[in-house]
Amino acid sequence: MRNTAKITTAVLATGALTLGLAACGSDKDTATDTSGPLVVAASPVPHAEILDYVKDNLAQKAGLELEVKEVTDYVTPNTSTEDGSVDANFFQTTPYLDDFNKKRGTHIVSVVDVHLEPLGLYSNKVDKAADLKSGATVAVPNDTVNEGRALQLLAANGLITLKDGVGTTATPADITDNPKNLKFKELEAATTPRSLNDVDAAVVNGNYAIEADLKPAEDALVLESAKDNPNNNLLAVKEGNENDPRVKKLAKLLTSPEVKKFIEDKYDGAVLPSF
Repeated sequence: MRNTAKITTAVLATGALTLGLAACGSDKDTATDTSGPLVVAASPVPHAEILDYVKDNLAQKAGLELEVKEVTDYVTPNTSTEDGSVDANFFQTTPYLDDFNKKRGTHIVSVVDVHLEPLGLYSNKVDKAADLKSGATVAVPNDTVNEGRALQLLAANGLITLKDGVGTTATPADITDNPKNLKFKELEAATTPRSLNDVDAAVVNGNYAIEADLKPAEDALVLESAKDNPNNNLLAVKEGNENDPRVKKLAKLLTSPEVKKFIEDKYDGAVLPSF
């Protein structure tokens, strides 16, 4: 992707990411110095694509210098925002952020909601969710919030029943009725699309579905509803940096009519503006 630094999960595992991201703010305190470019860590699709659109078409006129760092996991964007290696991130939902802060002791806060990526159930073996056979294996994301969303999706479509009130904290242990005796394979969210040839079905996050050339509006057996959905993707910063003028400029641009049109035109229902 043009003018972005791609960071792979393998690099993250070696610790090189910390060095690479730290270099972008090595001589400045990101909490107080707002004179440099705003550095944002983002998932490649659609988050970095949306940011690149802003960078290439809107930022200069708004007086914003924007630098996009692509990150392919769901941990590093928050830890890097917390330690000041980047100024902001764009990849997550409010339930995921709340859970991350609670478990990791971080202090990341939401600035503005931007879009929804509907979670979907996909399969290379059946055409309808009702056609899943008894004992079928379903892959689900293994992080707390996305696993809960996946199970809620299955419950909303009658495949399982969950305990009352479990919400996005649901795990397979919270299933009270499983008429098809489905088996669950818990995988890192990014790997669920690649599991489709090995399992009967997989619940895939919207951004990873797009990366895998899946079309949620067409290919999903069942798809999350956008109505009253708490899982909008948001721009986030470390607490105390919400009033950084660069952050305010980016928040305004991300919720502009131009970005809304870009999302609607490019993603054709796979990504939905939430403003």
